[in-house]
Amino acid sequence: MNLESQLAEGVGALGISLPEGAAVRLLQYLDLVEKWGKVYNLTSVRKPEEMLSRHLLDSLAVLPHIAGPLVADVGSGAGLPGIPLALARPEWHVALLESNQKKAVFLQQARIELDLKNVEVIGGRVEGYSSNEKFDTVISRAFSSLSVYVQLAGHLCKEGGKGGSIVAMKGESPEEELKQIPEQFAVNKILPVVVPSLNAKRHLVFIKRK
Repeated sequence: MNLESQLAEGVGALGISLPEGAAVRLLQYLDLVEKWGKVYNLTSVRKPEEMLSRHLLDSLAVLPHIAGPLVADVGSGAGLPGIPLALARPEWHVALLESNQKKAVFLQQARIELDLKNVEVIGGRVEGYSSNEKFDTVISRAFSSLSVYVQLAGHLCKEGGKGGSIVAMKGESPEEELKQIPEQFAVNKILPVVVPSLNAKRHLVFIKRK
């Protein structure tokens, strides 16, 4: 199965819709990650078909469960999950926060080459970043432990009323990490997620500010 078919099948299995042209640009993004990854060590995954399931589909699997239009991807690395989300939802504004200079350079290049007008790249540490507008969703794929994550990035999330969600993408359900969450935060729910073509457990942890 070629990458186009694998992506189409995966998107169908996730039950999500993509805007016109998004599938082509998602594969262009994958090509950029593969090309730059050899020099910048963006990911340990090297085979494109593995990258598609472990990176693209893994990122897109969160779409039915998160809210926009303001999304912050903390410790974005190669742009995951932020760039796939931005391509799938062009009406959202996605901020990619990355403290590693080389990775931030890659993110800027990807933003330019993919013409991502709804993406903002922020080079620097998340705890030093502030925004006039708080985010509906603050999400991270592999940033740190839950306690460190919410302490460093929690200030970016909307408060009060419906508020916003701080979302952590995890493999196994992180039972031990949950016990360490600071008292000003509360776990809202833990959601198991099935990623097509990926034989591994995935969970989304949703955390709210009290």
